[in-house]
Amino acid sequence: MKKLLLLAPLAIALTAGSLSAHANQRSSIKNPATGVLCDKYVCADDKGISQTLTGKYLGKTAANNKLFTTKDVVLTEFTFSNGIFCDVKERLCREDRYYGADGKRSGKISSKYTQLLFGETPSVKTSEAGKS
Repeated sequence: MKKLLLLAPLAIALTAGSLSAHANQRSSIKNPATGVLCDKYVCADDKGISQTLTGKYLGKTAANNKLFTTKDVVLTEFTFSNGIFCDVKERLCREDRYYGADGKRSGKISSKYTQLLFGETPSVKTSEAGKS
């Protein structure tokens, strides 16, 4: 029993540390200009991932990423390094890029990143009201 009591503070400290790290991870997306979001690899605007913006805000090395010369890459649906997924056609950013059993995107809509990237508050359909 004493061992369990001694481990409880350690478990709490580890949990608090991981929550803190997760919170810091979400802050890794920068907003260097209106309508522009960047992580440490790429920048995007309301048209998708942009080589020009990546070069402007992250430098020449980042702009020379293979991503921009690969033919099969879709630059209008993308996931930033912190897990935020944005879709230019939907004009939405979500907490993740996954699909639910119904074949629709299941990630919670991120009002913050949708607003920063697309300049608009996401419109939520009645069926998605619980996800916002």
